Amino acid sequence: MQRAKQIIKKLLLSADIQINGNREGDIQVHNPKFYSRVLAKGSLGLGESYMDGWWDCKKLEVFFTKLLYTNIREKVKPASMILPVLFAKIFNLQTKKLAKKVAKVHYNLGNEFYKDMLDKNMQYSCAYFKDTKNLDKAQENKMKLICKKLQLKKTDKVLEIGGGWGGLAKYIAKNYGCAVDSYNISSEQVKHARKISEGLPVKVIQKDYRDAKGKYDKIVSVGMFEHVGPKNYKTFLNLAHKCLKKHGLFLLHTIGSDKQTPTGRDPWLGKYIFPYGSIPSAKQLVPKLNGKFIIEDWHNFGNDYSKTTYAWWENFEKNWHKHVTKYGKRFYRMWRYYLLCCAGNFRARKVQLWQIVLSKNGIINGYNSIR
Repeated sequence: MQRAKQIIKKLLLSADIQINGNREGDIQVHNPKFYSRVLAKGSLGLGESYMDGWWDCKKLEVFFTKLLYTNIREKVKPASMILPVLFAKIFNLQTKKLAKKVAKVHYNLGNEFYKDMLDKNMQYSCAYFKDTKNLDKAQENKMKLICKKLQLKKTDKVLEIGGGWGGLAKYIAKNYGCAVDSYNISSEQVKHARKISEGLPVKVIQKDYRDAKGKYDKIVSVGMFEHVGPKNYKTFLNLAHKCLKKHGLFLLHTIGSDKQTPTGRDPWLGKYIFPYGSIPSAKQLVPKLNGKFIIEDWHNFGNDYSKTTYAWWENFEKNWHKHVTKYGKRFYRMWRYYLLCCAGNFRARKVQLWQIVLSKNGIINGYNSIR
């Protein structure tokens, strides 16, 4: 145990993090087993020991920014990761059946829970904080940006792959008059999306994205590609290519990584937050686009996701008293860790947010990039 403590202490000091220090990013260790658990299980052990109350930190987002910016996690590669890496390489972990698990354990937590965490339009993806510090306004900015990039017209028929709580489909139909078909497998999200889009030309379909059919002028997918998985990228893009009309546009909004990793996800996030999720790298994505789509525009505003997740944390903290009885203390620590870990990740620029505009044959005279 003493050896493990020395190793972890040395690694943390290299990131300017002190054990039992008094700065915002320092940690206070309450259980000496913390060191051997982290050494044996890496980021999974770090997260689980936090959930169990073995350590604390005043500002988790500061801790993670320091930790990730210095690439410390690359130096701790526990043997416990061998099996998950093999599984990710051999098996398709995002089949139709397995895809339902993330809907059950994450997106179906309860609409009231998410209402108290998200903006008024319940957008569970990166906001666009251009010229504003307000989450509601930033999420409206994001939806407006998407619509402008897609060059929407009233006559357009739009396919939405992964519709969330229906805020974007409603925005498109209400502000542009477009007909929208939105595919989603989360029963809770579908229920809410259908309710808020009543009276609008929006059809919310509770089916897997692989069941989508028809021809569309525009396609949009926001925060869905992270659940597709590398073994299904070709299937996903083939479907989009098949459904998109000859002169249409496809906007893909996804978290992305500069570096390809064996599983495409953090072990702790994969176990407790997004089962079977996988963040794509440019190296994985770009070759799959060749021969199908032309990249008209690639916009990275990943730092805005740090602001978004921190705003979600503030809302969650403010409204937690409404949910404490239902979810309990361990869930609180898990959710706090999740949101602030993500805020640190994006602040350290280890993950990005991409909006990629794609066309089948190229836009004649070029595409006008919008920011």
